[in-house]
Amino acid sequence: MEKVRLGIIGVGTQGGSYAGFLTGQGGMPGMPVPKGPEHAVLGALCDIDPAVKAKCAEKYPNIPFYDDYKDMIASGNVDAVVTTVPHYLHPEMAIYAIEHGMNVLVEKPAGVYSKAVREMNECAAKHPEVTFGIMFNQRTNKLYQKLRELVASGEMGEIRRANWIINSWWRPDSYYQQSAWRATWGGEGGGVLVNQAPHQLDLFQWICGVPSKVYGKVIYGSHRDIVVDNDVTAVLEYPNGATGTLITCTHDPIGTDRLEIDLDNGKIVVEDSKKATVYRLVKSEDEMNASMSMMDVYKLLQSNSGASDLMTTETFENVDGWGLQHITVMENFARHIIDGTPLLAPGSDGINGVNLANAILLSSWLGKEVDMPVDEDLYIEELNKRIAAEGKFPVREN
Repeated sequence: MEKVRLGIIGVGTQGGSYAGFLTGQGGMPGMPVPKGPEHAVLGALCDIDPAVKAKCAEKYPNIPFYDDYKDMIASGNVDAVVTTVPHYLHPEMAIYAIEHGMNVLVEKPAGVYSKAVREMNECAAKHPEVTFGIMFNQRTNKLYQKLRELVASGEMGEIRRANWIINSWWRPDSYYQQSAWRATWGGEGGGVLVNQAPHQLDLFQWICGVPSKVYGKVIYGSHRDIVVDNDVTAVLEYPNGATGTLITCTHDPIGTDRLEIDLDNGKIVVEDSKKATVYRLVKSEDEMNASMSMMDVYKLLQSNSGASDLMTTETFENVDGWGLQHITVMENFARHIIDGTPLLAPGSDGINGVNLANAILLSSWLGKEVDMPVDEDLYIEELNKRIAAEGKFPVREN
């Protein structure tokens, strides 16, 4: 196999972009069309909307189109499928594809609740011959790859505290009014934690590790006519005693994206997911604490060199262009199918972000700290209460 034929399930905004990348017809207005993946092509399209079918027939006249994803999987026209569909459907479609020998790349998030994602992972584990990936495109960011390697190396010691403020998701009411399923418990499964922030939920744990306890303070419908989460502050505790915070919202038009990781031997600061500064202490904080008197501190602060006597600094930047990250994931996924290239984002990793999102919401609903991994049945029970209150979507099976 020289090229993997991808079948896109759901040709909305995201699926339409992927179709454009794969055919060289994608791109944002006023921006150059990015070069598509070398080892993947568009094999087929699938959507239940007749209007979408008509548009695809016009734009992609030579690409097979299906109304049912199961027919597309059985067609012989695709080697893998990409699930760009509402969040609840990802595990269901992925499980069907895997059980029928079809490679699958799920869009983020892996699902709405961890029980369904766990069942999807268990299915994939029973079929190692099938490639199972997830569209965690931020993992292709060289900046975050370098930070992960740096933290994992132990060079800067253990993490003491990690904080991420990610408020650059401003969405007006008109955004939520685009579709009836948006910003609903039954249709979308939540708000900012399930829609805008899954990449940060993934990266935070990919770099810093999985927390053991979570306390969530969540505002639902903050300054918006919605019922789901759109203002979140979470306090995290890690197995080694380190702490963390995650702050995110969709009502800040100015926005902030800042990650800080404090370690024994220094600190890492990332601004706007573009520029990282690594501060390496000449002596560890423990050594400084044990050896420096307050007079030493005063002299240091008054010296010309100041902080430069304490630390060295290194900066590096991410220069990825628009669309490159998604294309890189598709290329990596295709190469894994063709020659076994290691996956940047194995599908099984998707459960970590879902677990964290579930834990934050469950903590908010119960008004207390909760353990990780989340209590799956209790989460579904509480989620179903909110779905039932909406009165327009079916509750979920436990």
